[in-house]
Amino acid sequence: MIRHGPIEEGLPYPLGATWDGGGVNFAVFSQHASAITLCLFSPDGRHEVERITLPERCGHVWHGYVPGLGPGTLYGLRAHGPYRPDEGHRFNHHKLLLDPYARLLTGAPEWDDALFGYDTRARHADLTFDTRDSVRFMPRCVVVDPSFDWDGDRAPRTPLTDTVIYEAHVRGLTMERRDVPLRGTFEGLASEPVLDHLLRLGVTAIELLPVQAFLDDRFLVERGLRNYWGYMTLGFFAPEPRYLGAAGIDGFKRMVRRFHEAGIEVILDVVYNHTCEGNQMGPTLSFRGLDNASYYRLAETPRYYLNDTGTGNTLNTDHPMVLRMVMDSLRYWAEVMHVDGFRFDLAPALARTPRGFDRNHPLIQAMRQDPVLAKVKLIAEPWDVGPGGYQLGAFPAPFLEWNDKFRDQVRRFWRGDPDMVRKLAMRLSGSALKFDHDGRPATSSVNFVTAHDGFTLSDLVSYREKHNEANGEDNRDGHGDNNSDNLGVEGPTQDRAILAARAQRRRNLMATLMLSQGTPMILAGDEIGNSQGGNNNAYCQDNPIGWVNWDSADTEFLEFCRSIIAFRKRHPILRQKRFLHSRSRSIDGKEDIFWRRADGAPMTEADWNNIAQRHIAVELRTAEGTPPYAAREEALFAVFNVGDALDVTLPDPPEGQGWVRHVDTARPHARPVPVRRGTIPVAANSIVVLALEAVGEQRRQ
Repeated sequence: MIRHGPIEEGLPYPLGATWDGGGVNFAVFSQHASAITLCLFSPDGRHEVERITLPERCGHVWHGYVPGLGPGTLYGLRAHGPYRPDEGHRFNHHKLLLDPYARLLTGAPEWDDALFGYDTRARHADLTFDTRDSVRFMPRCVVVDPSFDWDGDRAPRTPLTDTVIYEAHVRGLTMERRDVPLRGTFEGLASEPVLDHLLRLGVTAIELLPVQAFLDDRFLVERGLRNYWGYMTLGFFAPEPRYLGAAGIDGFKRMVRRFHEAGIEVILDVVYNHTCEGNQMGPTLSFRGLDNASYYRLAETPRYYLNDTGTGNTLNTDHPMVLRMVMDSLRYWAEVMHVDGFRFDLAPALARTPRGFDRNHPLIQAMRQDPVLAKVKLIAEPWDVGPGGYQLGAFPAPFLEWNDKFRDQVRRFWRGDPDMVRKLAMRLSGSALKFDHDGRPATSSVNFVTAHDGFTLSDLVSYREKHNEANGEDNRDGHGDNNSDNLGVEGPTQDRAILAARAQRRRNLMATLMLSQGTPMILAGDEIGNSQGGNNNAYCQDNPIGWVNWDSADTEFLEFCRSIIAFRKRHPILRQKRFLHSRSRSIDGKEDIFWRRADGAPMTEADWNNIAQRHIAVELRTAEGTPPYAAREEALFAVFNVGDALDVTLPDPPEGQGWVRHVDTARPHARPVPVRRGTIPVAANSIVVLALEAVGEQRRQ
């Protein structure tokens, strides 16, 4: 027995297990249960030593207070109620359940048929009832002390105009760096070697693949693989145990504090659209056993689940208590864990009603009005696999959105596909047709060329086909259309000409990203030429395939990445909040973006419609209605050329000013050079960027 006083009524709030210094209050939501039992475990977690029925119910929240319990107490839940799958109810008190609000877990479930609420051997499958106890195979929830010395921690609050996002994996970024202590943990991620690399690169925010507790899928475990990416959430409040060191939850907080001290924000990739429990044939681990009919969106025949996520189930955010759980989770990570933003996986699933996607869904409205979330960045992945699942540009402010149009069309332009000049122009100018509405800023578009899902930048220019054989699915998984190119040889080569062409293509892609209006995002490892051997779906590769390879770092490309990010930071014209407009779309006829041909003449409709057009030049100025950012800068002029070498006519500079060439992807080591004549040579397959500067500034170059 664990020593404690007699159970008391307690409070229905907050949900979860809350220590107040004298005992622990337990509060659990279940609308359809007939009783909720609290299970207490020995300090080593091996023995279930006591079961206590929560004595009170307020609405649909079951609660009780146990005096004498404190931090470190191990517990779980059992829910009593009907097992009637045809009616949507799957209660089975033989199954130990995790508290959806648990702040810490001792580990992950160990796969066994006892985890399932039905007899997996039976002919009628999930319509049967299984009486095996799952306690041996389940982790325990842990009561925590939330106090932590934040030592004056201050969030960087980096403006979106200054933000450069770095998408990374806790283990993937650190496992191959021998100079990192505690590799694979939160604390290792915030070690000096990693911080130094990120600061010298120039990123302002690190966006972490899921760090909320998740499950290794059974079919992966049986293949000797793991769920590496983590998009199978087990607990929305608990950090993933495999990323914790000896400091436990404090290790996560120390990581955040160190990133903040370095001026870097921490953004979490969060998965509130589904859980790891799968469809009707999945295990009973938490939500399904506590109240299946409330937590999940069920089909017309409620034995089955609506599957707008492709994972077997969809969380029912139409239910007020499920909506509350999501909001409580977001506030917890923002207030208690001090994170700076969230990227919402498959975000349309969060806002879909029986009538379809609703940009004014109660959950979206709740996030928009919340004073805690008003201080953090909110980023939507604007697609899922459900009906009407592609919603790029449809989310309201203050949401940013991942822009796959940017990814695909920038890739296709530099691959040399026909009829891409107009599309590139739209992406360079912030995808205004998608985002320039309802007062949304130009920073709403999260521009990226690569992300965790797909080829790395190095593989994008080295492979024409995906090579996912190591995933054990006969290369059937992953996207087949990657807009990639191997430039002559599939995979590694020693051919110097091919290697030079690949390096040039990578510079062009990275430069295009940094020269575009919007919020740029880089995939971790791209800056050093990391390869996954052509695997474009490394979700199960918690090994060198999925980890960043630091030993073979491309230092030349790293220097180029540092320089082009620094160039973006020096030139506010590249990172404006207001959209840039040509004459046809401007107010009062004022222009702040000018599209030109190589001969200096404005682009005509015939030029835009010429599918063989291989280049475009653009002059950028401060957006209409925006005060000048810097007196010394009035314009940039950039040429994007995927064709043969050409001469480009420059706009005439104002009196006392001239053009200075700062970027030339064909000559990445060239220093800034004043241009004395009215034309400049632009090499084949390259980008050239010039800045308008005062004559005195030119002399000092």
